[in-house]
Amino acid sequence: MKRRAQPWLGTLVDIGIADTLDEMRLQAAFGAAFQRIALIHQLMSFHAPDSELTRINRAEPGSLLSIHPHTYTVLSAAQRLTQASKGLFDIRIASRLMAWDLLPRMDEAARSLLPYQPQAVAYELLPDHRLKKLRQDWLDLGGVAKGYAVDQAIAALQECGIRDACVNAGGDLRVIGDRPVAIGLRHPADPTRSAHTVSLQNAAMATSATYFSQRQLKMPTREQAIEYTGAPASIARDQTVSALVHGISGAALTDLGSVSVRAAECLWADGLTKVVAASGNAQHPCLAEFAANAFIIDI
Repeated sequence: MKRRAQPWLGTLVDIGIADTLDEMRLQAAFGAAFQRIALIHQLMSFHAPDSELTRINRAEPGSLLSIHPHTYTVLSAAQRLTQASKGLFDIRIASRLMAWDLLPRMDEAARSLLPYQPQAVAYELLPDHRLKKLRQDWLDLGGVAKGYAVDQAIAALQECGIRDACVNAGGDLRVIGDRPVAIGLRHPADPTRSAHTVSLQNAAMATSATYFSQRQLKMPTREQAIEYTGAPASIARDQTVSALVHGISGAALTDLGSVSVRAAECLWADGLTKVVAASGNAQHPCLAEFAANAFIIDI
């Protein structure tokens, strides 16, 4: 298998192609896949000041925006996941992650968005790839965009005639071809070693955990405690936070193992890991809607 890797989406994206190809066709396939991933990154990066997501986040409520079809597709998928999970999945979590210093604060306006307001509707999708911003909120597509980028890379490879390949973006991955691929899953208590191996064939898998993002916050004043957590100071001091957020309560998910979801497309696998993590239920009813299955590795 020929492999190439590039840094995108806040991780290292690894692409492997097993087809027997001449060097020109091989390089063209790698180039097409990475170009597709780069486009998703440029459209949906929270960190990039010129991304389309940043334009949406900075727009005034009531604004009507024309957006790229890829962004439209991901925002539509996010809405579907929110509805199917009854709010456990929500992309309106950027203000929480900014408050916890897990995302950069775009400006001081972020302060006015706390405390978290569960199940508020931030935008409406209209025909012809248009979006109407309904309220001032901060969206973060990190919970689904990486999975969508993996799917798009696979699509680009298939358009180049590739039949046997794997795209892995930091644990969000998808394989095509008749050859099963062994996937090692990190042990949540010691992510340097593997806890479990699964076989993946013509399918996608995503894993979410907190072992790299979990951290302790020191909040010496009541005002800081409320700003950072939305909770009274008496229960908010020295709170543990992570990059995984409960969509209904807005609380950080901590003391988790790892959650893995297998689905036909990585977009759904990626998003559904957050649903299973928030619910703690590897049999959550909305998994069936996406023909997905999940399992949890406990700490």
